[in-house]
Amino acid sequence: MNNYMDRRTFITLVASISATYPASLLSQSAAASANSIPSNDPWHTLASVQEHLFPATEHSPGANDIQALGFLKNMLNAPDADEEERNFIHNGVNWLNDMARKNHNAVFTQLNETNKEKVLRQIEQSQAGERWLSILLTYLIEALLSDPVYGGNPDGIGWKWLEHQPGFPLPGTDKMYYKINSQTFNRTKS
Repeated sequence: MNNYMDRRTFITLVASISATYPASLLSQSAAASANSIPSNDPWHTLASVQEHLFPATEHSPGANDIQALGFLKNMLNAPDADEEERNFIHNGVNWLNDMARKNHNAVFTQLNETNKEKVLRQIEQSQAGERWLSILLTYLIEALLSDPVYGGNPDGIGWKWLEHQPGFPLPGTDKMYYKINSQTFNRTKS
């Protein structure tokens, strides 16, 4: 019997369990934005890592389908975003590309899938690398399960895939968590 659990099975399991939590707790993101992938780093590299960690299959959406990059951008640019975490994610791109250059004479985005896997497996051997990948996986799961108003899960694609019925009413753009928090803050200052 094989006790190995592949990444997709793990993410599916975690996503299924996480779907029982309110989306507002899972997504602490900023406003929605386009999920375009600029050709410059770190975003191009982060998109490539996301697609490798959560690829689309015949029966499931992938990182691009759930607009994971747009969601990540929104989260990192939210008014309450943790600057240390933002810097850590961006620095992780540099570590990843340094490792790819050292082992394969190319940046991560230029590697084939096998070599991408090797570099990511090597990165995860360090405590910082494991933490970096864990943070990126957390944002992937949040993009899959969050309310679309936060930039991921367009048209509820993740909910549909998991057969999850979200709570109602869904928030409008005027009810995003950081807008509500700023309105409360402004009232208490007056």
